Amino acid sequence: MDKEVLNYAVEKTHELMNAPSCSSEAKAAAQSWLDAIGTEKEAMETKRYIDELEADIMPIDSLIGFAESDAGIHVFGADTAKNIAIHAKEIKSNGAKYCDCPACAAVAAILDKKDILVK
Repeated sequence: MDKEVLNYAVEKTHELMNAPSCSSEAKAAAQSWLDAIGTEKEAMETKRYIDELEADIMPIDSLIGFAESDAGIHVFGADTAKNIAIHAKEIKSNGAKYCDCPACAAVAAILDKKDILVK
């Protein structure tokens, strides 16, 4: 694997793991991948990690729908949910495909290198 891309992915993985919005599943997959780097399990764990990241990243339309739902209001509170929906619609109008929270931003950065990582 390209050393520069690997270092970049490791850096973004630490950002993901430190993000308050990182799911426990993504955090576990990230740690398993980090632990496997340089071992015979690296290729297998890289594939598992990428699969988890693809499952976890929040598409912008899903974020908008959740923020505007009763469940989103329950999770975030009415004012925060409203502000998240407004923000999400704004970034969508500027071309965003995914949520831009710290976890999703780190995931998007890693997935941008997916083809190199899974070689």
